[in-house]
Amino acid sequence: MAVLTLKQKTFLDYPKLEDLSHVDPPDETTFQRILKKARDLHGLSTEEAALLLACREEEQIRLLLETARWIKNEIYGKRLVLFAPLYTSNYCKNDCLYCAFRRSNQQIHRRQLTLEEIAEQTRILLQQGHKRILLIAGESDLHSIPYTLDAIRTCYSVTVPVGKREGTKTHIANIRRINVELAPLEIEGYRALKKAQIGTYVCFQETYDPELYQEMHPVGPKADYRYRLYCMDRAMEGGINDVGIGALFGLGPYRYDVLGLLEHARHLEESFGCGPHTVSIPRIEPAVGAPLSQNPPAPVSDTDFKKLLAVIRIALPYTGIILTTRETAQLRQELFAYGVSQISAGSKTDPGGYGSHEEEAAQFTLGDTRSIEEVISSLIDDGYVPSFCTGCYRRGRVGADFMDLAKPGLIKEFCLPNGLVTFAEYLYDFASSPMQEKGFSLLETLKKEAPPKARAFLDTALEKTARGERDLYL
Repeated sequence: MAVLTLKQKTFLDYPKLEDLSHVDPPDETTFQRILKKARDLHGLSTEEAALLLACREEEQIRLLLETARWIKNEIYGKRLVLFAPLYTSNYCKNDCLYCAFRRSNQQIHRRQLTLEEIAEQTRILLQQGHKRILLIAGESDLHSIPYTLDAIRTCYSVTVPVGKREGTKTHIANIRRINVELAPLEIEGYRALKKAQIGTYVCFQETYDPELYQEMHPVGPKADYRYRLYCMDRAMEGGINDVGIGALFGLGPYRYDVLGLLEHARHLEESFGCGPHTVSIPRIEPAVGAPLSQNPPAPVSDTDFKKLLAVIRIALPYTGIILTTRETAQLRQELFAYGVSQISAGSKTDPGGYGSHEEEAAQFTLGDTRSIEEVISSLIDDGYVPSFCTGCYRRGRVGADFMDLAKPGLIKEFCLPNGLVTFAEYLYDFASSPMQEKGFSLLETLKKEAPPKARAFLDTALEKTARGERDLYL
């Protein structure tokens, strides 16, 4: 009865989600009609997305993936934004069955970083070339708002000298954007984060099925499904412009949770005039001390994972889609083509993990353990722009203003030139000679694809970057 009452008090229509998650595959005429509509770049209804998720035939899935590839290129072009997670604590009051941080787990070493340790982790990431970080922690009284705000200030305050290309001067690098992935807060907490100049606030619902949610989160503050479901409403009421939602695939039927994500995005759009800035699509990976993670209740095959990624890209063409290092390097390289726009690289999922060879406190097992340099090298080989751009955030193109540019595909006029300039920065300051050679070759090729309005800026910015200036953006 508690679950039924819960279902009646949220923005989600649970019978609708259940019915749509079991629809039959569309006939060919309907399928082609939906794909044609998708190329208008206005997104799809939840009902249309449900039909695409039901596709099983190989040829339909191929066409679905190709449509997602086309839409991603139309909206964002060839750039992929890179970031790194920075875990500050693995203490947690919750007992999520799939997570190594669960409070009943006695198999990991618990640790919370001091501000000095946070600064050192930030230095290491800067020395690798990172400009964006995702600050993340378990839910604990130790990880208070004051501690979080101090951690943000600490990350922003760190500077390091960088530069390795012969003939160029040393530059001072700093973190240009901090996103945070934290447990739900009250509105005042979000106002404090806003004042601290965060970028995106990220929080995953994990699963949109209330009954399954209760089963997976039996103890702790996270057991409150409704409080978590409405955290993005409170965040936006608190002044946060950009929010990031997500589901953990493998807990329940993936079609249900994809549709839940789409309905969540619709709710935010209708309530605040702006949908989510990002959607994350992690799959469950093995975690020490979390037996359920070794045998997920509803495993998602690689084929279905590609399909759900493509459907989200088609249904929400404007939103960024994040792919983390949970997936293998080989699969990540393939998935980049089907709608991914942001990726983590060189990640560690334990507090203090950067610069350490021990991983006794990690949240989950990584699938892609390559360094950021190795990831960037492979991106260059595949013709992508490794981007560290933070221009939109710092120009105030956030929230609804960002969406006004993203929805008609105009954001690409900023993404490509800004991405190319930050790519050039990386090549000058961090890349080895072989990477510089192939990187600058790619840059010269992609310069020709820059929008006409941006070419004057791009030529000037690249010349200034070569002479030693940094942090130039439209």
